Amino acid sequence: MLIDAHIHLDQYKDEEISSLLEEVDYVIAVSMQLVSCERTLHLSKTYHQVKAAFGFHPEQSLPGQRDEDALFDWIRAHADDMVAVGEVGLPYYLRQEQAIDNRPYVALLERFIILAKELDKPIVLHAVYEDAAIVCDLLEKHQLRKAHFHWFKGDKAVVKRMIQHGYFISITPDCFYEEEIQQLIQAYPIERMMIETDGPWPFEGPFTNKRTSPWMMHSTIEVIASIKGLSTQEAAQIITQNTKNFYRL
Repeated sequence: MLIDAHIHLDQYKDEEISSLLEEVDYVIAVSMQLVSCERTLHLSKTYHQVKAAFGFHPEQSLPGQRDEDALFDWIRAHADDMVAVGEVGLPYYLRQEQAIDNRPYVALLERFIILAKELDKPIVLHAVYEDAAIVCDLLEKHQLRKAHFHWFKGDKAVVKRMIQHGYFISITPDCFYEEEIQQLIQAYPIERMMIETDGPWPFEGPFTNKRTSPWMMHSTIEVIASIKGLSTQEAAQIITQNTKNFYRL
């Protein structure tokens, strides 16, 4: 049994969730904003396999100051109910679609990093390509080492930097057909690797038109094992233990 290190469980229908959870030991259920946090909390109270992370997804408009403060107050009040702060980060894809100022998003992310340090929690990061260097700067500034870059993509320089600081990444099922992700697997130490689905985000290749579900992670393990020269059992054991240690499961 595997651990899905990053899934938007709150975005699935109620009737889908029980069957999804039959496929895993645990899931790290991340949140999009306050309403999402509240549903994620409910799911974590309902199912023992669900471990909650609370945050604000960056690929959306920023909250107003009152809503932002309310979210931070809520997270502090429920700190004992979560295993991490997340998902948080910078709006790389949103900036490809429209001209937006990245600076307020950087300021919000820094506030979340300070919160994670205050609460002694890991942080789950949405930070790809050039955004990853900005995030590394902030992590180093605040000396927060327990960082998980989910579905990471970036150049060799930032990959080297992340490895040096011991940051974790997680691999999605697109490794089955994306050479860029296969190269990342080759470069990154398996001791700093987890796997995820980012469900319900859809995938292509053999997963086209299939509901994203934790069973897809078995294909991810096979790809990682092949690239790293391990058996699938060895790769699964290492990655599962990595996730348990990182999230204190």
